[in-house]
Amino acid sequence: MDLKQVCPRFEKAMSLLSQRWTGLVIYQLLNGPQRFCNIESSIGISGRVLSERLKDLESEGIVKREVFPETPVRIEYSLTEKGRSLQPLMKEIEKWSEEWIEATKA
Repeated sequence: MDLKQVCPRFEKAMSLLSQRWTGLVIYQLLNGPQRFCNIESSIGISGRVLSERLKDLESEGIVKREVFPETPVRIEYSLTEKGRSLQPLMKEIEKWSEEWIEATKA
């Protein structure tokens, strides 16, 4: 592939997926629908940044936001079909990281 002629679609995809926390949000949602607080606590992201990433992903059609008319109101986030199609990519990155990335000490 000639780097001078990168496909604009590929460039946009890389720009979206390379935003900080975006990959982890998608990876977390592969487990199924989740509430904001669950995503926030599971990956250690700030609420403000998570809100931005979810809005970006929703506007791209990768994440679906569903509001349940209960008291109190319950909101869940899940991957759309487009978002779920990223699963093989995420699993390959997971597999690659297990083989090639050295574990960090906590």
